Amino acid sequence: MSGSYGSQFTLIVVLFILLIIVGATYAYGW
Repeated sequence: MSGSYGSQFTLIVVLFILLIIVGATYAYGW
């Protein structure tokens, strides 16, 4: 299980989660 695809996929997931968190904070009107 060696590959840049795994790390790339993890990076995309982390960015997606960050986007959701930012969207949630904006929705709550922080």
